[in-house]
Amino acid sequence: MDKIQAHFSGDSVFSTSHEAYTLYEKSNFGEKSDGKIVYSLAEALFLVEKQKMQILWKNKPVLKDELFSKFKKIDRRINVKYPVFRDLRNKGYVVKTALKFGADFRVYEKGSKPGNKHSSWIVFADNESKSFSWQEFSSKNRTAHSTKKKLLIAVVDEEQDVTYYESSWIKM
Repeated sequence: MDKIQAHFSGDSVFSTSHEAYTLYEKSNFGEKSDGKIVYSLAEALFLVEKQKMQILWKNKPVLKDELFSKFKKIDRRINVKYPVFRDLRNKGYVVKTALKFGADFRVYEKGSKPGNKHSSWIVFADNESKSFSWQEFSSKNRTAHSTKKKLLIAVVDEEQDVTYYESSWIKM
C-alpha cells in the first residue's frame, strides 16, 4: 500500500486518498466526514511513525518532530496521550477519541469495529508525577460507570512506558 497523502490544516489532519479509505475499512483509522477521512492527532502521529502516512502542510511534507511540535500547540497533552495511543494500537486495540465523555480515549476490544460494538473502556492518561484526589478518581469512575465502560487509568513514565490500572463497579 502506498503512503496516505494527508493534509494538516487548522487543527485537523485529513485525506481524500484511496489509501485512506482502504486503511479506514481495514484497520479503523480515522473517521469519515464530509467526503474525507479525518484523523485524530494521535492517529496521524502513529501513522507517520509507522510510515503509512505523509502529512503535508501548505503543500510541503512535515517531518514527525516538526509535526509533534505543531500538534503540541493544538493539544498540550499530546506528549502524554500519544504514548498511550501508540501502546494500545501496537497491542491490537482500536483507539478513538473520547471528548464527549470527558476522557482521552475510548478503547474497543481487539477485533471489534466501532459502530458495530460499543467500546469497553474509557481512558484517562497522565504522567507518573501527576496525582489526583479521591474526588477526581470518583468522578472518572462515575463517568465510566454511567457510559457502561470500564475505567482505564494510563500512567506514562519518563521513558514513555505505560502502566494501566483498570477500575470497574461490582455488585455485591
